[in-house]
Amino acid sequence: MSTYLFDPPPVAALAVRGLAQRFPVKRLFFVGRNYAAHAAEMGFTVDKSRETPFYFTKSLSTLVPSGATLPYPPGTRNFHYEVELVVALHQGGFEVTPEQAPALIYGYGVGLDMTRRDLQQAARELGRPWDLGKDVEHGAVCSELLPLPGQVLAPSAIGLQVNGQTRQQASTEQLIWSIPELIADLSRFYHLQPGDLIYTGTPEGVGPVQPGDQLRGWVEGVGEVAVAIGPVDGPQV
Repeated sequence: MSTYLFDPPPVAALAVRGLAQRFPVKRLFFVGRNYAAHAAEMGFTVDKSRETPFYFTKSLSTLVPSGATLPYPPGTRNFHYEVELVVALHQGGFEVTPEQAPALIYGYGVGLDMTRRDLQQAARELGRPWDLGKDVEHGAVCSELLPLPGQVLAPSAIGLQVNGQTRQQASTEQLIWSIPELIADLSRFYHLQPGDLIYTGTPEGVGPVQPGDQLRGWVEGVGEVAVAIGPVDGPQV
């Protein structure tokens, strides 16, 4: 007799460049408004001297690999892309300092934070959580990981194309909070664990996609992520 009433989900994992072993993923953390120009296009300014980073999470089941076709999700008419540098952790930590943070790093990937922007903005205006806008099925895409244990990635170009046209183009040097600062700050609120992924924020130029669109994102020296947008999955609002 089975221990479970139904089959448990398989372990979520990402490919690792140059290795047969895969990286098991535990949690998905996302940083909001970590590029000043993106914050501005969303109608906000960020004062690092007075503010701290803020975060949201996505369900592990939303994680999909590069190369997938993403169904256009139900309940939206404004489905957006956001390309991001992803930091993968292979050590846990709690209340670590920025100086200690690099020891937690396993490597890096290129991610897409797919967003039902109309639902996110409606929730924001009502003071409600962003879950319907952000925790979208198939809404957390990630490339294979580049192992760089213990290393803080040097400033790198980041960008995204839709159907071959560049929509986002910036540098990770423009991150408001650096990779060590993010890890240290997040560890004030969570006991970070091996397998945690941190999507570090998106630059300006976010925008909508339509069924049939082809997306390609990149971080220089790390890799690329690519997806296609499939047909509408259910009713739009």
